[in-house]
Amino acid sequence: MLADARPLLAAAPVIPVLTIKDASVAVPLARALVAGGLPVIEVTLRTPQALSAIREIAREVPEAVVGAGTITRVEDIQVATAAGARFLVSPGTPAALAVGLSSCPVPVLPGCATVTEAMALAAYGFTALKFFPAEPSGGAAFLKSLSGPLPGLVFCPTGGIDAAKAPSYLALANVGAVGGSWVVPDDALASGDFARITRLAAEARALRP
Repeated sequence: MLADARPLLAAAPVIPVLTIKDASVAVPLARALVAGGLPVIEVTLRTPQALSAIREIAREVPEAVVGAGTITRVEDIQVATAAGARFLVSPGTPAALAVGLSSCPVPVLPGCATVTEAMALAAYGFTALKFFPAEPSGGAAFLKSLSGPLPGLVFCPTGGIDAAKAPSYLALANVGAVGGSWVVPDDALASGDFARITRLAAEARALRP
């Protein structure tokens, strides 16, 4: 039976999407995000340090719910969960990956960008999906149009969303949370300004009462 990913989206309105190049910042970064009210954190598997970052967060920041993003191969599933990922996110979901994810022991947000893809994932039993890339693929207007024909699905739109655009997504009944990287600006991370990251996280948390 699939693990339910919907509680992840109910935990906070924004899921920070992190590309961590230096695993030494992972723990203070996770603590800063949790302090700001964003406990669900996605670390993308886009850098050599990603798995180490997930391991460090899982071990040192138990109050964070750390997940692995950019799951693109079936092999990524075991590697990510072994590192301590408590949920998985894929940018898109071809059939072989959908099969692998459907038997995953942790919650999954499989990616889709079209109605057909969303319906195919629903047929596997997924009820919470990543909509990616959100802005280029139709944005909030697209997701609003899906609430009628696909009422059983909830989405986490990611891609091109910032603090100004997030409210239009979060106002939709079929959007549980949005994914974004704006809460962790590159310059703040480079300078170790974790207090600023906590402030930005708190502002993001306030987007939904």
